[in-house]
Amino acid sequence: MHRVVDRGGSAGRPGDPRGGGAFAALARRFGRQRAGSSPIGGAAAGRAGRGRALRALAVLCAAGGLWLTGGALVIHAKAALAQVLLQQAWQYAQLTGRPLRPWPWADTHPIARLGVPGRGTDRFVLAGASGRTLAFGPGHHDDSALPGTPGNAVLSAHRDTHFRFLRDLAVGDALTIERPDGVEVRYRVRETRVVDRRDLVLPRHAPAPMLTLVTCYPFDAVTTGGPLRYVVVATAD
Repeated sequence: MHRVVDRGGSAGRPGDPRGGGAFAALARRFGRQRAGSSPIGGAAAGRAGRGRALRALAVLCAAGGLWLTGGALVIHAKAALAQVLLQQAWQYAQLTGRPLRPWPWADTHPIARLGVPGRGTDRFVLAGASGRTLAFGPGHHDDSALPGTPGNAVLSAHRDTHFRFLRDLAVGDALTIERPDGVEVRYRVRETRVVDRRDLVLPRHAPAPMLTLVTCYPFDAVTTGGPLRYVVVATAD
């Protein structure tokens, strides 16, 4: 009896996938295709993975945009509500002659109303000039005269919100101050200038009502806290 030896490797070792002749060769080829050479198993799978990643990124971007938009809407809503409450506090002061805090935890109250005739500018002037106060309107420096009375009343506000209109004022323009007693005092802009805050000297006493408005400069600065200030000086007509 003769034993036939398959020199092509058809017998192989038990469990050895490299054996098996033509069938094993096909199996190995099919295995390599499954491992990544096939457009379905390799390139298409990669494209599908990238597609899922892009969709996830798009969802994250959309969620971030909604969060930012929602935050901005909340800020605007709070600002609008604050102006309504300030209006009510101002009306109470005019009716009773007594100040009223616009909300229970407020450390300020409206003491005057600043306007620019013909431009639709109307701002409540608040007591004090702290950072909390300036978030809601122009603040009055306590060591200066009250707006609409003899002396120099110094007001400050942020350049990008309540005092943004200062950039459009020119010498000769009119301003008005309404006091809690209903008296309106008209002012005329006499001077505008840019100064370094370290060199800023404001007179405290004046024989007639005087108004000094101060804000940061330049108006379109990207960063805050610079040394320059924009100053508008007005005197009563």
